[in-house]
Amino acid sequence: TTDHAPFAPRGDSRGWSGGMLGLWGVRGAGGGAGLAVRAMSSAAPRLLALNTLSNLPGAKRTPKRVGRGPGSGKGKTCGKGHKGSKARSGRIPRGFEGGQTPLHRRLPKIGFSNENHRVKLTSLNVSTVQNYIAMGRLKPSPDRLITLRDLQESGAVGRISGHGVALLGDRSESLTSAVHLEVTRASAAAIAAVESAGGTVTCVHLNDLALRALLRPRSLDGTPTLPRRARPPPKLMARYTDDERRGYLSPTVQRRNLALFGAVTSEEAEREAFEKRQEELARAGVVPRRTRRALA
Repeated sequence: TTDHAPFAPRGDSRGWSGGMLGLWGVRGAGGGAGLAVRAMSSAAPRLLALNTLSNLPGAKRTPKRVGRGPGSGKGKTCGKGHKGSKARSGRIPRGFEGGQTPLHRRLPKIGFSNENHRVKLTSLNVSTVQNYIAMGRLKPSPDRLITLRDLQESGAVGRISGHGVALLGDRSESLTSAVHLEVTRASAAAIAAVESAGGTVTCVHLNDLALRALLRPRSLDGTPTLPRRARPPPKLMARYTDDERRGYLSPTVQRRNLALFGAVTSEEAEREAFEKRQEELARAGVVPRRTRRALA
C-alpha cells in the first residue's frame, strides 16, 4: 500500500510542507534531514494573510445558554431565582430604595443655580468679520451701522438665539477694514482691534421683543410701527453706561455716533424702513398675515 502525507490544518501551509518533508525525510534519509527541515519550518515567522486571520484569544466568547434543563446549571429559572423584581423583566429605577424615601429626597437642597437667568450670546470673532468683508458678503459703510440682522443675513453668524451677539478678539491682527458694528457685547481686545482699523463698536441692549423686531421685522407686519427698545434692567445699566465697554448709553459713545451716523443706534433707521414698508403694503392692498389671523 502507498502511504499518503497527512493533511495540514486549514489555512496553515507550514504544517503541510513540514509534514511532507518530514515524511519524505524519514522514508528516504533516515529521518534526520526531515526533522531538521520541519524544525526550521516551525520556527519561521507566520505571514499575515486573509487565510490566516483569526480572533485574539478571549475576544470571542461562547454565549451562555439558559433554560436548557437542570443539567446545564442554568435551567428552568435561568439563574434568576424565584419571583421578585429581579426575576422579572424591566429595570429598577436608579436611586430606588424599596419604596422608602430615597437619599436624594431625604437630603435638603443647598445652594442655587442661575442657569435660567444666564445671558446666552452667539460669539463672533473679528477675524470672521474680516473674512466676510473680503468675500463681499458684508459691506461696511462709513455712515451706517452693521446690525445683527446684517451679520445673520450675510452668514457671519448662524441663527441668533438668546440675547444677541458677543464680539470677540480672536486673531484680531487680521482685521484691516474700517467697520462700524452694533452688537450686544464686545471684549476689550475686539474693541481695540476694530478701533485701531478705523471702525467703531456700539454695544446695545436688546430684549426678546426688540431682538425679534430687528431680526424678523416682517413678523410684525400689520402694526403701525416697530415697538421701542426697552432700557436695560438695573443689573445691566452699569455695563451700557460704561464708556470703556462702548455702551450706547455712554455720553461719549452717543456724541460719537451722532456725529458719524446721525443717530445713537440703528433703531430709528429700522423704524423708518418698517413704516415705509407698511405704507407700500397698504397701497398695494396686501393684508398682512397678522391682520388676517386677527380678522379670522
